[in-house]
Amino acid sequence: MNTYAIRAIYYFELSRWFRTLVQSIASPVISTSLYFVVFGAAIGSRIATVDGVSYGAFIVPGLIMLSILTESISNASFGIYMPRYAGTIYEVLSAPVSFVEVVTGYVGAAATKSMLLGLIILATARLFVPFHIEHPLWMVAFLILTSVTFSLFGFIIGIWASGWEKLQVVPILVITPLAFLGGSFYSISMLPPLWQKITLFNPVVYLISGFRWSFYGISDVGVGISLAATLGFMVLCLVIIAWIFKTGYRLKN
Repeated sequence: MNTYAIRAIYYFELSRWFRTLVQSIASPVISTSLYFVVFGAAIGSRIATVDGVSYGAFIVPGLIMLSILTESISNASFGIYMPRYAGTIYEVLSAPVSFVEVVTGYVGAAATKSMLLGLIILATARLFVPFHIEHPLWMVAFLILTSVTFSLFGFIIGIWASGWEKLQVVPILVITPLAFLGGSFYSISMLPPLWQKITLFNPVVYLISGFRWSFYGISDVGVGISLAATLGFMVLCLVIIAWIFKTGYRLKN
């Protein structure tokens, strides 16, 4: 394992993130704060509790997960697309490093950014509503697992994208709607029976449900199912990435 190559890619990606720290941190934190103000004031005053948890505290895991999903994809996709766009991807491909080391560097940096952002939003949420975490170790585990999994997914998008506009297609038009419809702001048990069944086809439901369970011990689906669904998606992403490097699909375009 070429740890020097991994560290070089990892630190380079982190340094780029720190150069735009205000934009990278301020925008998600302000957006999350607005969600608390709008949803907490407008809806929270009408919904006292959800499954025994105050509405303001109930939406905390959903808001954190919403930010992590979008940021993981955006960070990882931009990280690998930029070398392709600038032509520096040839330096990476010609270096004596394996695809495992390349992916570890890029995905590791993107996942680290997402986890740091998630912790910052968690601290910000504390300023608005009181909440507790029943299973802190599981909370950290879900945070890491989700960040890594969707950073892998973002890495795939960054290779697939043939233009800057395509980098935003999946996060904005797919992930964000799925997160909003996946129980970020409500429990799917509040939906009519037919829509409850339809919602179960939304993969984000399992991520948010498992993450919320780590906070309050409540979930819309079984924790084991949530964990299995996330691990299954991670394995699928790893298989696709291995195929990309084996075939050279779009790496040099």
